[in-house]
Parts: sequence; structure tokens; C-alpha cells
Amino acid sequence: MNDQTNKQLTFFRFEDLRIYHKALDYIIWVQMITDNFPAIDSKLADGFCSTARRIALDIAEGSAREKVHFVSHLKEAKSAIRACLVYTTIAYKNSYLTEADEEDSRNQLMEMTKMLGALITSLQKNSSGMQEQYDDEVYPAKSW
Repeated sequence: MNDQTNKQLTFFRFEDLRIYHKALDYIIWVQMITDNFPAIDSKLADGFCSTARRIALDIAEGSAREKVHFVSHLKEAKSAIRACLVYTTIAYKNSYLTEADEEDSRNQLMEMTKMLGALITSLQKNSSGMQEQYDDEVYPAKSW
């Protein structure tokens, strides 16, 4: 059997994207970390979790759209990443996160930003100016 036969194809193409799985991992990390926030700051925890979910949701929602709209959703995911950095900073300044937690969050957010940037660049390069859905060859073996 060749690699193509061994690889299980997913119905929802965004599930093949590494960036999507990184975003899911970040959601889990944020949920675990915000469990330790004081009850008095539940709105901060809720906002942080909601914004972290927005990253994966924008990737998923955009993936079914034409390239130009997919790129737009990926840019929205990058905006959610920046918002998560603000939540990280607020939590750190309130001593809800340790220095190690703050650094971990920053590193994950930087990595996702780079991955999204690479995916956006690839989609824009592969676009022939037409508003078409992204092609099979755009991302299967890539590192996003």
C-alpha cells in the first residue's frame, strides 16, 4: 500500500490542517489555565476561552469558502490570536498566570501566527485571481 492509500481522508478538509490542530491544543491549554482564575474574574476567563475558540472556528468556517473569503477568515483567526495575547498579558499582570505560563502562551500564539501567515501566503500565491475554492494541493503535506 502506498502513503495515499494509508492516509485516511477527512470529509472536512480543515481537519487536515496542522494549524487547526494547534488551535485546538491552544483551546485546551487556555481552558485548563483559566480554571485557576479566581471566580471574581470569570468574565476574563470566559473571554479568553471564547477568543481562543475563535481561532479554530475561523479556520473551520473559512475553509468551505472561496479562496478570498478563506484568506479573510484566516486573517480573522490572526486577529483572535492577537486578542489572546492581550488576555495573556492581562492575566499575567493580575498574577493569574506564572511567567512560564505567559511565555508558553506567547510561544503558542507566535507559532500559530507564523503558520497562518504561511497558509495565507500559499493561498494567495496559488490564486489565479479567480475566486475559487482552495485546491487539494494547497496544504496536505505542508507544515501549517
